[in-house]
Amino acid sequence: MIRYTLVCDCAHTFEGWFRNSQDFETQCSRELVVCPGCGSTNVNKALMAPAVSTARKKADRGSDPKTEAGPVPAAPAASEGTNHAVAHRGVAQAAALLPDDVRQKEVLEALRLVRSHVLENSENVGTGFAEEARKIHYGEAEERSICGQTSLQDAQDLLEEGIPVLALPDLPEDKN
Repeated sequence: MIRYTLVCDCAHTFEGWFRNSQDFETQCSRELVVCPGCGSTNVNKALMAPAVSTARKKADRGSDPKTEAGPVPAAPAASEGTNHAVAHRGVAQAAALLPDDVRQKEVLEALRLVRSHVLENSENVGTGFAEEARKIHYGEAEERSICGQTSLQDAQDLLEEGIPVLALPDLPEDKN
């Protein structure tokens, strides 16, 4: 998952996460992408440079990456207008020029960041994820971001009901 840096017609910059570039275009055309600073729906992608990890950056961060212990959440619930993840054409082109092992490290680092963001900004409802996502969607529970575990079938059922979910993949450190 990759983020877009966005800019509104008032020159406010902010981030947005989308599934793909088509998702960004669709949400913009439906005026679902809104500047948090001024509320403008006239939003465009800003020029972005790819984030490339260097030996110096790794030394500054330390050798121990920040990871959360415990089970990987299956999916956070989100409202229709919530931005998810995008692939930026410039980033994709730059990544294609990198060796496979560098691309893999960059993708894993991006997944770690997404996972960390989800865990820090959502309530873990455990194995009751599907039930709680439905309650939130149908207005029976307070609207909030949640994460938890659910079966593939339950996740598919939620999607068919129009309840957006996002599966987070297992990371290599989860298997140790």
